Amino acid sequence: MTSTARRRSGCTLSARLLLGVGILLTGVPPDHAEEALNSRGEVLYRTRCASCHEGGVARAPDANALRQFRPERMSFALMFGMMSQQGRDLSQREIQAIVRYLVGTAPEQQQPLPDSTCGERGPALADASLPRWNGWGVDIAQHRFQSAAMAQLSPDDVPRLKLKWAFGFPGDTRAYAQPMVWGGRVFVGSAGGKVYALDARLGCQRWVFDAGFGVRTAITIGEDERGTTAYFGDQRGETYALDAESGKLLWRRRFDAHAGAVITGAPTLANNVLYVPVSSVEEVLAIDPRYSCCTFRGLIAALDARTGEVLWRGYVSPPAQPIRLNEIGVQLFGPSGGAIWSSPTIDLKTSRIYATTGDSYLDPASTTSDAFVAFDLGTGRLAWSRQLTEGDAYNIACSSQYRANCPGTKGPDFDFGSSPMLVDLPDGRRALIAGQKSGMVYALDPDRDGAIIWQRRVGLGSTLGGVQWGSAADDANVYVAVSDVGMKAVPPTAAGAQKSVFGIPMKLDPSQGGGLYAMNQATGEIVWHAAHPGCGDRPGCSPAQSAAVTAIPGVVFSGGLDGHLRAYAAKSGEIIWDVDTMRDYATVNGVSAHGGSLDGPGPVIAGGILYVNSGYTNYGTAPGNVLLAFSVDGQ
Repeated sequence: MTSTARRRSGCTLSARLLLGVGILLTGVPPDHAEEALNSRGEVLYRTRCASCHEGGVARAPDANALRQFRPERMSFALMFGMMSQQGRDLSQREIQAIVRYLVGTAPEQQQPLPDSTCGERGPALADASLPRWNGWGVDIAQHRFQSAAMAQLSPDDVPRLKLKWAFGFPGDTRAYAQPMVWGGRVFVGSAGGKVYALDARLGCQRWVFDAGFGVRTAITIGEDERGTTAYFGDQRGETYALDAESGKLLWRRRFDAHAGAVITGAPTLANNVLYVPVSSVEEVLAIDPRYSCCTFRGLIAALDARTGEVLWRGYVSPPAQPIRLNEIGVQLFGPSGGAIWSSPTIDLKTSRIYATTGDSYLDPASTTSDAFVAFDLGTGRLAWSRQLTEGDAYNIACSSQYRANCPGTKGPDFDFGSSPMLVDLPDGRRALIAGQKSGMVYALDPDRDGAIIWQRRVGLGSTLGGVQWGSAADDANVYVAVSDVGMKAVPPTAAGAQKSVFGIPMKLDPSQGGGLYAMNQATGEIVWHAAHPGCGDRPGCSPAQSAAVTAIPGVVFSGGLDGHLRAYAAKSGEIIWDVDTMRDYATVNGVSAHGGSLDGPGPVIAGGILYVNSGYTNYGTAPGNVLLAFSVDGQ
């Protein structure tokens, strides 16, 4: 079945499923029918779903978060998507009951929002004089460093930054997509599946596109004879191209049929070819002992930017093979995993594309997991790989009560979630630099098949520790933030307590994690270290700094799980600006919005304005649904 046919089939059956709810209840008194269906749905949810969704399992939203999802999205997930294994032995009526239980207890509909459409025509998208931040890392080398000409924000200006406007994402509990700036507009995805084009100065809405599933990637812009195009991927594993002026869909493509495939890293564009990284949630699917774990393998796909045609697929490992049966007789496969979580790096000098990979999902572990990998830019052939943690096989079953699919090694789950930064060293060599969840930062020589130049420990490392989502580099240093988030068991009544996969209440440890390092690019020597200033007595606070780092000349920005965004002097590490984003906001679009933890994406700076998303619910971190814009004195 083609991807188009699969989508149509899924949408059609989901629509029939929802229609069937009404058909099944025909002839039954409405109040009693709804009560019966909700009661059955609640029982099914509690017995089939709650152990993960109410148990704090990674990437398993709880009922309150699920109630923000569309009914058809939940139906699709259970029948054809990433939860199809969990839904495979449920009847259509049972799936209907679960969906209706969640939908039927949804919050009351809010009043219609005021019109936030821009009243005046915006600047020309193609105006090259307008400041830009494209994709994840500004450039195809993924430096996350904005030049003075584009930033238009000096070190002396930074302490004067104040809120200019706020934009709320309706119904969302996470703001996990990094914004980008082009042509006087801010382009940003959302957990609710909407992609917005906003006026960069005012925050009013130019257009909105509904992808239907969450969009976590940054948007990448390209220009050709057709005009200006916006590219991104979604949490269903589909890649999109939109007319950046109007938001009209030009094409969309799903090139990996695996049910767990998702796209978290922004596509990288070069010479009219779009390079898309693919990660997965199969680690989560493995918690079900009935699931035949695991067959996903990380890849980069090269697409024709004009048409979406697949030019090549480059996999990090060969197809998984049968290896053994689990304790209930289900066939297991391996090696698998090696997800590519972050945006790839392009080297036009050698015609290669680089990425970092996650762990394996089942033993035997692949030799290309937890690694730097290099593919040929024209063919997708794997040119070389450099593994930094051997034998790392892990999935969520290892942290749950259902361990049939847990590999014998049980981790340590030391993925790379950071894009490799390609830098020029003073001695004429080049280096690829990235941090790992192990707490190590590595510099590899891309011209010597990934030979290690230096390695340096900055964190303790853990499944949620070390270096998470990315670093920044200027001409001399690399700036690395450390997570090392800690959780500890507490009584259920303790302030800040959260449900957990371990079956006992947990809360974030206010004494563990955090810190920012400046490191010499050539040697790995630590130039300075700035410790987190501390959580004080805030319940459930963590000093962990998991979000990606951003730099401009003279200043480094780092956000934390405590909701604070801080600016550090690049020469000394002194904190020169600190804003707490964890509060309520009046928004330009009238949405009720609140800030939360800063995780995943980092801030972007262009045209004298800093943009950052706030809110990231996971493992006890604080939810939120707001995009914030800061400028000098709020002007």
